Amino acid sequence: MTTVNRAIPAAAPAPPSDGMWLADLTDDGPAGQQALLRLRELLLRAARHQVWRLRDLLPGAGAGDLEDMAQQATNDALVAVLRRLGTFEGRSRFTTWAYKFGVLHAGVAVRREAWRNREVPLPDTLALVADRSPAPEAHTEAAQLARAVRAAIASELTPHQRRVVLALLVEEVPIDVLADRLGSTRNALYKTLHDARRRLRAALIDSGFLDARPNRSTP
Repeated sequence: MTTVNRAIPAAAPAPPSDGMWLADLTDDGPAGQQALLRLRELLLRAARHQVWRLRDLLPGAGAGDLEDMAQQATNDALVAVLRRLGTFEGRSRFTTWAYKFGVLHAGVAVRREAWRNREVPLPDTLALVADRSPAPEAHTEAAQLARAVRAAIASELTPHQRRVVLALLVEEVPIDVLADRLGSTRNALYKTLHDARRRLRAALIDSGFLDARPNRSTP
């Protein structure tokens, strides 16, 4: 009887742990170079996925254009990940955390390209649109609320807050595009929007169109 020795296939290497990722990415030697290549591959997958998911925003772009955009977004995401390594807190896997950078930068790249030749509207006032509801009571209430919102925007917000609120919420300008056109940042615009919403809510509460939030400590 002939005995056949069957080779046992080698087990696939375990994926790097979060600690290994961080150690390798801060290594100046070969381990660091390999980690950078692995990281870029991960970010490229994320960027390609997002670019192709949003390709309807770029009707004139071909496959080559989309690939170029994904590659550039990958480079930007790689720089961002390396810059923010120290902020990784381990609340998710490192690869999950890094993947989001690829998605984010690809989305920014697509929206910027989609708005490249478009004018960004920065209105100072909110135009009233009449509600053609068949119920007179509903129409009257909606018209009164619309006038109250318009008045609050005009009187309670700073000119900068008005432009940001109307551009983001009414004109639906992407926040990264608006940040570019205004020479600002996403975080700064989010802060402006938060402050403006707080002012508008307070004005609508004062005018009786919104109820004040109940005190959560009250049983």
